[in-house]
Amino acid sequence: MHPAVQLGGSLLILTPFVLAQVGRLTTDALPYLLLNLIGSIVLAVDAAIGQQWGFLLLETVWAIVSGFSLARLVLRRHAAPDPE
Repeated sequence: MHPAVQLGGSLLILTPFVLAQVGRLTTDALPYLLLNLIGSIVLAVDAAIGQQWGFLLLETVWAIVSGFSLARLVLRRHAAPDPE
């Protein structure tokens, strides 16, 4: 894939990571999880196309964990009663 795709995918993962490290975003926040999921999917696809098996494993697991965490967050928000 084009290097710009790799850089974009990497930035989608690194930006929320840096924001979490400096206290501007929590690791269970919707933007953090969503950006991690999208970035890891982009990089996993790139790794699959390039037959980079170790990188594919890393990004696939990253996407799975991000996806499960995102689903848990969404389910928890829908299960919580509305504060009125």
